[in-house]
Parts: sequence; C-alpha cells; structure tokens
Amino acid sequence: MPSRYRVTLVKSAILINSKANTRIAQPGFISFLCYVWYHCCLGPMRPERIPLFPLNVVLLPGAEMPLHIFEPRYRQMVKDCLEEKSEFGILLSLPKGVARVGCTAEILHVVRRYENGPMDILTAGRAPFRVVELFTEDPLLEGHVDYLEDRETPADPRIQRELVELFEACHTLIFDDYPKNLQGAAPEGLSYLVAATLPMDLLWKQQVLELRTEADRQERLVAYLREWAPHLQKSEALRQRAGGNGHGLN
Repeated sequence: MPSRYRVTLVKSAILINSKANTRIAQPGFISFLCYVWYHCCLGPMRPERIPLFPLNVVLLPGAEMPLHIFEPRYRQMVKDCLEEKSEFGILLSLPKGVARVGCTAEILHVVRRYENGPMDILTAGRAPFRVVELFTEDPLLEGHVDYLEDRETPADPRIQRELVELFEACHTLIFDDYPKNLQGAAPEGLSYLVAATLPMDLLWKQQVLELRTEADRQERLVAYLREWAPHLQKSEALRQRAGGNGHGLN
C-alpha cells in the first residue's frame, strides 16, 4: 500500500473517532487503530536487509519461541533489535547451509540476564520471508529478503474439521492433555498453530512455512497427521502395557 494511502487511512480513522465526541477511545477502536498501524504501516516498511539467526528450529508466524542468547554476535544483534524495535530472521539450519525461507522474530521481552552478557529472551514469529541474497562478510549473517504474503484461497471446511480432530487426538496422545489453544484461534492461522504446537519433523514444519495458502497448509498437515496418529496410538498402547506389568520402555 503506498505511504500516502496508509497515512490517509490512519487520519481518517482518527477523524471518525473525534467526530464521535468520545473523550476516551473505546478499546475496540484502539485495537482497530493498532491493526491499521501494524498491518498497513509497519508490515510493508520492514527492512529489506535483516540479521539472520540460523537454528535447528522452524519458527512459524504467531508462535512464541524462547531463546538462550550467549554468543557475542547474537547478543549484539538482540541489543540492536531492542534499541531499534526491529525484528531478526530465524532460518532452519541444514547440513549444507540454511533454508532460504524463514520467519522474522519479534523480541517480546528479555526474560533473564546473566553475568557476562548471556540472556534468555521470548520471541514471537511475525513475517515469512525468502532470502534473495546472503551476506557473510561480518560475523553476523545477514540477508536481503522478500517478505511473503498468502494468496487468498479459502480452506475446505471438511479438511479444516478433520485437521482439528487430528490435532486434538495427537495432542492428547503426546501431552496427555486436551489442547487449550484452539479456543479463539483464527481459522486462517490454524495450520501455523497446529504445526507450532506439535513436535513434528522439522522438514515438515519447513514445508508448512513455505506454502502460501492456508488451504494448502491444512491439506498437507492432514496428510501428515493421518499417518502420524496411528504410530502415536501404538506407542501409547505399548507405554500403557509396559506401565501395567512393571517393565519400562527403552
């Protein structure tokens, strides 16, 4: 969206609220303004060159991820991001390099600082991106990136229902508890929620991140969970039998 339209949109929203003669903006209106500002202003203005953090994880949009930062180059990266209120990119580390599609991480807060500099931080996934060019001159890896947007393709309600059922079954088998993060979850973010919550294979999570429609992501996850659920049920049955006869599993 061109900058002049973003400014006009925000000004129009403020004008509408002022004409309502309200002394204090209503919470819903404040949320609307935050939404307008973040999605119409901050999103498109993300820098094209960002610091990159290769890790043996896949960060997905909306998912929270705690990180322990101890290397000096990444401690400096976190310091810069906190000062500039900017994001860094997380890429899946591969045997022969890094994945070219990753997700930006916003630092929500510093959980703990240790002596001599290390720290624990909590991050949240924000924007998927594709690396166009890597810069390796400095100790800190950086990349010129293109931010990836979803194509608007409605998800199949039948597939969506099956995904929810499979997610609930797998979550209960793995964690011995019903998933509590489904309530209030946005349908367009269901695939990311499922893939981020379950301890799936990293390459499968990477595939979910790289797909550009919610419909495709949900179909891919249903196919994965259909095969995974029977193995989880078999493992649970073996665990229960082992617990019942006094023998443990290796």
